[in-house]
Amino acid sequence: MCSCAFYGLESCALNKSQIASLDFVVNRFFMKLFNTNNIETVQACQEFFSFELLSDQLAKRAVKFESKVNTV
Repeated sequence: MCSCAFYGLESCALNKSQIASLDFVVNRFFMKLFNTNNIETVQACQEFFSFELLSDQLAKRAVKFESKVNTV
């Protein structure tokens, strides 16, 4: 996924609802792409293509961002 989709979000304090909204958009995209309404099918496709949800990517980026800030 394009990192510009959430550029700088690792420095923002997002609540669970806002993070879930990011994942919702991605899941809906996969539903339309594969013409299914089954979330299990969507998750299987995401796993098959080694696609990480934005919430997972954001968590990794936040840890990396915090480690950089703490070393300065």
